[in-house]
Amino acid sequence: MGMGGTRFTLGTMGANQFDDPKHQGTFFSWFIFTLYTSSAVSSTAIVYVEDKSWGWGFGLCAAANIVGLVVFVLGSRFYRCFRPQGSPFVGLARVAVAAFRKRKVLLSLKSEDYYRKTDGDGVTTMRVTATPTKTFGFLNRAALKTEGDIGADGSIAKLWKLCTLQQVEELKTLIRLFPLWSTGIFLSIPLAIQSSLATLQALTMDRHLGPHFKIPAGSMLVFVMISAAISIVLLERFLYPLWQNLTSQFPPPLQKIGVGHVLCLSSMAVSAVVESKRLKMARSHGLQYQNGSIVPISVFWLVPQLALAGIGEGFHFPGNTSLFYQEFSTSLKSTATAMVAMFIGIAFYLSTAVVDVIRRRTGWLPNNINHGRMDNVYWLLFVIGVVNFGYFLVCAWYYEYRGLAIVEDEESSLEK
Repeated sequence: MGMGGTRFTLGTMGANQFDDPKHQGTFFSWFIFTLYTSSAVSSTAIVYVEDKSWGWGFGLCAAANIVGLVVFVLGSRFYRCFRPQGSPFVGLARVAVAAFRKRKVLLSLKSEDYYRKTDGDGVTTMRVTATPTKTFGFLNRAALKTEGDIGADGSIAKLWKLCTLQQVEELKTLIRLFPLWSTGIFLSIPLAIQSSLATLQALTMDRHLGPHFKIPAGSMLVFVMISAAISIVLLERFLYPLWQNLTSQFPPPLQKIGVGHVLCLSSMAVSAVVESKRLKMARSHGLQYQNGSIVPISVFWLVPQLALAGIGEGFHFPGNTSLFYQEFSTSLKSTATAMVAMFIGIAFYLSTAVVDVIRRRTGWLPNNINHGRMDNVYWLLFVIGVVNFGYFLVCAWYYEYRGLAIVEDEESSLEK
């Protein structure tokens, strides 16, 4: 509950300090960099301390939270804060209800027939055209003025029968982004399964680092965090500036997400190849029927697949976060940064169901994985990723930027 209430709320609050989407995207990259770096520290240093003393481990975690809270409070007077505008979901629900209630009313092509006045005094970053956009035109009826909808002072008299054009466009934005958001679920399912299977693989491999130290199987996932953190630094400091110098524009979010898809696909393919090698080694030593046996192959064979997954996450997690934040209106900004957390959580739940189906329908994942075909599981995840990547390309092809396009138009007009 603590992480859900603070992690992505802090992300929204930090991005609110910037006006330029490029700076907001950079902030999200560094914000996610801190998440991965802190996760890497907790998975190594804190775990090591807890092996010695649980009291010291929990004490260090509590101290870190206290220090973070103190720093946050001390900097509060420097933050740019926005006044709460109420739940945006009520406005979205009003659009659906109002559109349904006016389903028999004919649409108008005249801009004056639609209600444009903004509720309250909140600032919005979404530009609203003179007439509603034609996409999902049935929702435009929610902003169509009819008799009795407007009071004498010009305000809305019937809240569940008339909405502003701003609210209509907000709901349309959610609908337009939903297909792209859903690709994040199918992208994260293979990554979630890979994290579990990689731990199982590590348990059956040689984990010795020198004569006296043995790497914990669960600690292998730290390579995902380290590679993601390093890749974000290299991207922000070198690759993205180089891209901007060559193309005169900053890489848009969808391109970052697309590269992340490709890298995660590559990670699944490498995982399948490495697992095939591990299984061949197990059979050559007659270990396929010995439950709990250690295959004489180094656990560091898992590093390339985990590193590819981490680099991919360094592309698509910041890309998804900045996409949702830039495309949503002000009232939906906090929801935008939580969209990534939502599809990650859903993906982990669904990954459990996928693994359960594989175990029930195939013999690929027995208790003794040396006698199974985990490589086939990885190839299945690769196929799922390929299909999902094709789905993403279709969604990205038809998607038109809203928030990002506005900023680019304003910048070009200033240059002229």
